Amino acid sequence: MKIQLIRNAALRLQYGGLTFLIDPMLSEKEANPPIINTANERRNPLVPLPAPAEQWLNPDVVLVTHLHQDHWDAAAVSLLAHDLPVLCQNGDQERIGGQGFIHVTAIPDDKPLAFRGVTLTRIGGQHGTGEIGKLMGKVSGFIFQAQDEPVLYLAGDTIWCAEVKEALDTYHPEVVVVNAGGARFVTGGPITMDEQDVVDVCRYAPDAAVIAVHMEAINHCLVTREMLRARLTNEGLLERVSIPSDGDIVIR
Repeated sequence: MKIQLIRNAALRLQYGGLTFLIDPMLSEKEANPPIINTANERRNPLVPLPAPAEQWLNPDVVLVTHLHQDHWDAAAVSLLAHDLPVLCQNGDQERIGGQGFIHVTAIPDDKPLAFRGVTLTRIGGQHGTGEIGKLMGKVSGFIFQAQDEPVLYLAGDTIWCAEVKEALDTYHPEVVVVNAGGARFVTGGPITMDEQDVVDVCRYAPDAAVIAVHMEAINHCLVTREMLRARLTNEGLLERVSIPSDGDIVIR
């Protein structure tokens, strides 16, 4: 298994003989307005892509965890070939199909989907708590399983919660990818994992390798790589967690 962090939550995953493009946000730096009701007014994305977008436009399949703009943006819709297979959570297929993609498959909420030798199982999550969590809508993570590959859990936009614990208990993933930018609004708690959540994942799944992404690219993601490294160092967990820079590749 080979994972390249492109930027934010956008990943190029080589797994089970397939290349997945996950949550592509391909906009140019500062092409989009800031997320509203946040602590600053910096335009998004905060940073450029680490290389020209063209090198990521020919995957075997695209996987979209949910339709927030920092996971599926207008640039991705425009640049990607519309005959590529696209996998998504149930409920998002009509919108993606309406954008011109002709091979869209929803991964069911209640059973795995087999795709060319890779089995994907949807895992729920909590994109925040209380009213904010409700407003953020449905989000998904996914378990990947394939012959001769480690079990991979892509947690998606979620905080540490019962759904994450259940996924760790049920599937015992060997690799866990967490969105660790601690995104938040002016009011309410984090809507993605912060430093404490990453610590909780490490403690709860002591045998899993953790990869932390979704940092330093969107204006309401307030946890930086340096902050996360410092906390993990203090907890004695830094060797358990890969914190790639944009463009870096992690092999497991």
